[in-house]
Amino acid sequence: MTALSPSHAVAVIGAGTMGAGIVQVAATAGHDVYIFDTSGEAIDKGMAQIEKFLARSVDKGRIDEAERDAILGRIKRCDKLEDLAPAKLVIEAIVENIDIKRSVFGQLEDILAEDAILASNTSSISITEIAARLKRPERMVGMHFFNPAPIMKLVEIIHGLVTDKQVAEIAFATAEAWGKKVVHAKSTPGFIVNRVARPFYSEALRILQEGGADIPTIDSCIREAGGFRMGPFELMDLIGNDINFSVTKSVYEAYFQEPRYRPSLIQQEIVAAGRYGRKSGHGYYNYAEGAEKPAPHTAPPGPAPTEVTVFGENALISPLAGLAKEAGITVNSDPEQDVPDYMPGFLVDNILLLLSDGTTATELASVMPYEVVTFDLALDYNAASRIAIAKGEQVSEESLAVAAGFFQAIGKQVSVIDDCPGLIVMRILAMLANEGSDAVYQGVTTAEGVDIAMVNGVNYPKGPLQWAEDIGLTHIRDVLGNLQRFYGEDRYRTSPLLRRATFGTEKLI
Repeated sequence: MTALSPSHAVAVIGAGTMGAGIVQVAATAGHDVYIFDTSGEAIDKGMAQIEKFLARSVDKGRIDEAERDAILGRIKRCDKLEDLAPAKLVIEAIVENIDIKRSVFGQLEDILAEDAILASNTSSISITEIAARLKRPERMVGMHFFNPAPIMKLVEIIHGLVTDKQVAEIAFATAEAWGKKVVHAKSTPGFIVNRVARPFYSEALRILQEGGADIPTIDSCIREAGGFRMGPFELMDLIGNDINFSVTKSVYEAYFQEPRYRPSLIQQEIVAAGRYGRKSGHGYYNYAEGAEKPAPHTAPPGPAPTEVTVFGENALISPLAGLAKEAGITVNSDPEQDVPDYMPGFLVDNILLLLSDGTTATELASVMPYEVVTFDLALDYNAASRIAIAKGEQVSEESLAVAAGFFQAIGKQVSVIDDCPGLIVMRILAMLANEGSDAVYQGVTTAEGVDIAMVNGVNYPKGPLQWAEDIGLTHIRDVLGNLQRFYGEDRYRTSPLLRRATFGTEKLI
């Protein structure tokens, strides 16, 4: 389907941060853009935002002054909805209130041409529900941009129950022409990103609530081992804990109290205390001037081993063996070790270091003739600067120091955390992949759509489904199964799609 020509006008209703950003995107793509808001002051602020952004772009050499002036010249201020009549696409970016949105779109139906497309930038309201009272609900579609719209690449194209396929395809092609990464999604709670991302926050909060690790340690492991730009607590503080908590509650209620989305009591308390994050000066971290950010837990230096034995046929840990060799450690391979071959790891001075499969180290030690320490997943063990480990209750402090010493000898800082199932990165990634799998299984989007959305909408280092494939879907299934067995909760049930794939192609993408 062909995108709207730049000769077609676009209108944006709402001149707040998001609305102004969308105006800038469309005007930069060559469209005449009408900007409308019930508040003239809001339009003033929106235009100032656009001018400031474009001025920075000129300063950085991304555009010249002539391009800046041309973009600004294509933006037309409007005082009333009737001024939007020439627009072929109208994108609403106003308050998240369904009655107000319905009222606006109802008025637009009597103003716009019959072939004009009505789009909502809503992040949380059903497109089907917004469109239900329109005379022609089939021309209603969701175009969910991410903030800040001129920078963030993703646009989710949301199909309501009766959205015309051609309408959705035109919206998709138009967003692509504007330089965006675009995905299709059904109108379901959270769409793609706000649904699939929930475990990133909820599992971190649960690990904290159970005393598995403290906030700076969780964040540091997610960044330094997981490869994410920000840890979950840092990101919640940036988003605003009030907003993040509200989205979680909304998704939880919309899915009829689905346990995977259950809100956290810790976050509820943070919000009740007014600790919204950066915007309030305090959240999980203190942002007051001069306040020092707390450091993650880091283990003291342990003894470096001279020899280790590697076992298990898992390519994931091969980089660790390579790093050990580079560090001058003798690496032996002994398949006769009394350890199942599906459990990759190392034997160091009669201490078993196992890649977490969601089983606690204490349980593993109870059925093996060794002391057991589990270690966490990393996106790239060569690049990771930190690894989390956890010891079984049977493990002495001296043996724990030996385990830490191995990772320190290959250039990693070590965070010792409580013996919680799945540790940090492995647990969160398994739940992200599971949620993405379920979104695909339920027909919300495609597997490719999930990964495109998470990489471009929330800056994940890798799509969770591709990452799960790289780890091995069977290993992810085992992590989830062991989490469910440990907690006895439906929250950790494995997606049917992921489970089926482990008996077949081992592929989701």
